[in-house]
Amino acid sequence: MNAAAPLPFYRRAREALADTRLQSALDIATGRMVNARRQAFGGLAGGDAIRDHARQIRAHTVAHLGTYLDQFVAQATAAGASVSFAEDAAVASRLVVDIARSHNVQRVVKAKSMVSEEIALNAALEQAGVQVVETDLGEYVVQLDHDHPSHIIAPIIHKSRADVAETFRRELHATDEEVADIPQMTAFARRMLRSEFLAADMGVSGVNFAVAESGSLCLCTNEGNGRLSTTVPRVHVALLGLERLLPTAQDLSVLLQVLARSATGQPLTVYTNIITGPRRADDPDGPSHLHIVIVDNGRSRMLRTELEEILLCIRCGACLNVCPVYQEIGGHAYGSVYQGPVGAVFTPGAFGLDPWADLPQASSLCGACKDACPVRIDIPRMLLALRSDTVDAGLAPGWAVAGLRAFRWAATRPALFRALATVARRLSRLFGPRGFDRLPGPLAGWTAHRHFPPMAVETFTARWRRNHP
Repeated sequence: MNAAAPLPFYRRAREALADTRLQSALDIATGRMVNARRQAFGGLAGGDAIRDHARQIRAHTVAHLGTYLDQFVAQATAAGASVSFAEDAAVASRLVVDIARSHNVQRVVKAKSMVSEEIALNAALEQAGVQVVETDLGEYVVQLDHDHPSHIIAPIIHKSRADVAETFRRELHATDEEVADIPQMTAFARRMLRSEFLAADMGVSGVNFAVAESGSLCLCTNEGNGRLSTTVPRVHVALLGLERLLPTAQDLSVLLQVLARSATGQPLTVYTNIITGPRRADDPDGPSHLHIVIVDNGRSRMLRTELEEILLCIRCGACLNVCPVYQEIGGHAYGSVYQGPVGAVFTPGAFGLDPWADLPQASSLCGACKDACPVRIDIPRMLLALRSDTVDAGLAPGWAVAGLRAFRWAATRPALFRALATVARRLSRLFGPRGFDRLPGPLAGWTAHRHFPPMAVETFTARWRRNHP
């Protein structure tokens, strides 16, 4: 997991809001994905019922997670895989490094994996002297730029075509012809990566879903890199978040109907790979060794708590695309591997409220994330719970806590509240008869973006009594 960013969340957000190129890129990309998702579900017969079924499957699995983990491990081991558990990021990285050393691995190719970002795997492998190459096109650009992904499924949503072209020129000495347009840049990256697949000793991937009844792994990608990373090298390491289980293949078929539609608006990803064990003796292709590392890293801490529901997430990214906060500040402002509404819950839930106490505040609580979620996760409910925990832990801003306590004290004393409201109303109309364009102290955050109107001449209570004597 990345360390907390050195800048406070609100400063990162302000910088993102001032970045006009970022604003343009986010508007185009999120708008396109929201429309694609709407059209995809509009053409799915019984879409609401399928989403309800998907939620039931995920909720049942998380409620019986221990049982399905045991079943998965037994079946995966029987199929020839080696399975290890990692309680935290350090153990997970060390296990993968040990696997690389035991197989004398010099070069690793990686398919897209959020868990590998979470545990900072690249840095651990490179420190051990192993060369690592990201092979998802977006992750490849991010790696070349010494950057981090800013979206769960679209790592370079924050970059324009011109940005990518400049990266290829600077880092790979691409010619103007090779970066003339998107097809040319894609072909250039394909040429650069093809030799990496052939030279790699080990491939590392994430896992979209793991099927308990068969010990199978399901990987969903839109690029052939996922298939190449898991079949060409002689060793395959799969990083599995412990909550990403499903009981049966039939359950998998249900979740696949909502995953790609929610993520990119496709009926199904271009490559949906199901892997069961390493290469058999009579198979001409595939890895000789399959190692599955099941990663906890704070997930079990949320079981049987008010945040358990976030473990139903299938990492489609739909909540990011519809979130009005993410649409304005992008992913880097969150300072976490997991951004947007899901990240605002998962990050403090798994990795501790401090130093992530600001993330639950990064929401308008409009409910768009819950509406878009393919398994109907109630993210606003959990954000409110985390905000309450922030106050209980003494992590909320002192001025906000003091102000709310003062308001509560006055609001529970009707006579005093009416008197204070009368004074405030008169002062507001005396000093700001047309309202305020600038308020003092922390309240300036409001008037920095909108006008603060004067208080009404007549209160609602007075109007009610006048109209209903």
